[in-house]
Amino acid sequence: MTANLDIRSVESPGATEIFISSTPQENVPFQDQARDIFAGISDVLRSRGASILQERIFSTQAAAETLRKARAQAYGDLDDGVTPSFLVAREGLSGQVAGVQVHAVSGDNRPEVVQLDGNACGRIFRSPGCTYLTLSYISDQQDEQAPAQARIMMQKGDAILRKLGTDFLSVPRTWMWLKDILSWYDDFNHVRTNFFTEWGLVGAGTRQSMPASTGIGLGPANGSHCAMDLTAVLEPNGATQYLQAAGKQHCAIEYGSAFSRASKAITPAGQTVFVSGTASINTDGQPIHIGDAAGQIKTTIENVRAVLGDMNCGDEDVVHVIAYCKTTEIEKVFNAYKDTLDWPWITVICDICRPDLLFEIEATAMPR
Repeated sequence: MTANLDIRSVESPGATEIFISSTPQENVPFQDQARDIFAGISDVLRSRGASILQERIFSTQAAAETLRKARAQAYGDLDDGVTPSFLVAREGLSGQVAGVQVHAVSGDNRPEVVQLDGNACGRIFRSPGCTYLTLSYISDQQDEQAPAQARIMMQKGDAILRKLGTDFLSVPRTWMWLKDILSWYDDFNHVRTNFFTEWGLVGAGTRQSMPASTGIGLGPANGSHCAMDLTAVLEPNGATQYLQAAGKQHCAIEYGSAFSRASKAITPAGQTVFVSGTASINTDGQPIHIGDAAGQIKTTIENVRAVLGDMNCGDEDVVHVIAYCKTTEIEKVFNAYKDTLDWPWITVICDICRPDLLFEIEATAMPR
């Protein structure tokens, strides 16, 4: 095997949630990396009788088709037709593929596939006390302009939610995958804020029910300017908690980004804490340690751990985590810190949302 597998799971009487992080070993031929990453994931899913809820694949554009074929060959009947999020990163120290992240579930039921316009794009899993939805790779290619694509992307997500009898107020977590993020991040924030204001997630007289979120410089491999993943709790209603500020970070809406620092939601096996993409930001929303990779990395880790602490989670509760590094030079600096925490790291090379930010982390945790 030439893949590294990290498996975290949380069991309850009604379901077991399984979090898989698979990364390639360095200095191994790419074809072997691709084969073994998905073979390892397939073995875990089959041995535990588990089904995929959500899946993300991080690689260069040139590697995407090879990974798609390797996945199909390894998964066989595990593939229910929902396309994973294929996300384009720059080549890192491990080569063309950074890793694959899978959230899976096992229980008495199997996930039901959700479709939009004839395309399988998500899953619903029903367990005692929770009906849980995931949507993946929601995007648009009809309009040439990135902001227009972002608006349609949000509308598509909303259309699926409304078809299922809910709306964005049931969404604890979004991921916004944005190609060429530095050229249009302000425009994207404008689109998102307007959309959330229209639907009552932000604004005067509301309880500021913004999802936790990541907005990062990874474009979809299908060529769109942007794509979105999300999770939603269809039942029970109104059970999600939102943390607007944490540690040394104030509410992001104060500087134009409509997301919460974290959220806590009921999920099939218990409760899940979603920590938004977090960087080296001070109380005024300004980057600190500019030009200092080690300083940004240490501050970012401190900020993430502060959010986890405010949500009553410890390091041992982290089940998924992604480190976004601007360059492979930043990745080398990060590698000196990585082993200080027993977190299931996947490291991805891409642009962060501001030119002077070098590093970002997102995390998912399930407090035991």
